[in-house]
Amino acid sequence: MSTTTRAKLLDAALATLRTQGIAGVSARTIATTAGVNQALVFYHFGSVDQLLAEACEAGSTERVAHYRERFAAVTTLGELLELGRAIHDEEQESGNIAVLAQLLAGSQTDAKLAPATATGLNLWVVELELTLARVLRETPLAELVDVSGLARSVAAAFIGLELYEGVDADGAAKALDSLEQLAVLVSVLDEMGPLVRRAVRGRLRKAAARG
Repeated sequence: MSTTTRAKLLDAALATLRTQGIAGVSARTIATTAGVNQALVFYHFGSVDQLLAEACEAGSTERVAHYRERFAAVTTLGELLELGRAIHDEEQESGNIAVLAQLLAGSQTDAKLAPATATGLNLWVVELELTLARVLRETPLAELVDVSGLARSVAAAFIGLELYEGVDADGAAKALDSLEQLAVLVSVLDEMGPLVRRAVRGRLRKAAARG
């Protein structure tokens, strides 16, 4: 029964964020959504902040696991971008993008929520890093790109686009289209044979050295 109550409260915390925003989150609203006494929030988690922190991590863990097999099936940057669009559509429809926006907003001023949100986002970064390392292994970028840094850049860009779409959907779509063009460019370079790839690597190394 205790485990069930904890699970209900974790789900209710995310549902409350989804429907009422960070400003509407309280022990009472979460407990009402869960259908339990609000005292149970403090019994199981100690505080609303701690409940939100655990709900953030639990929600991210569940969503990343949901997509893990699809990440593992990706073999090109183009396929990764296709998956990114699919994730966007599914997460938008489920309301999880709204939850993320609220968690990011709350993290600006909440010392407990910020690290929990970062932990949740890092679960996505890990999947991206594994996928990018595999996809880029045989490309001209393999020796020059910091895959860990690139994974974080991609995650940050994706989050930014998700939030940007709320105010400029056309602009966000164009940004995604430009990323697809970059994926096509890498694919074309990969098809040009070893001599061209070697030349590109050489130019990239020189550019990196100058930087």
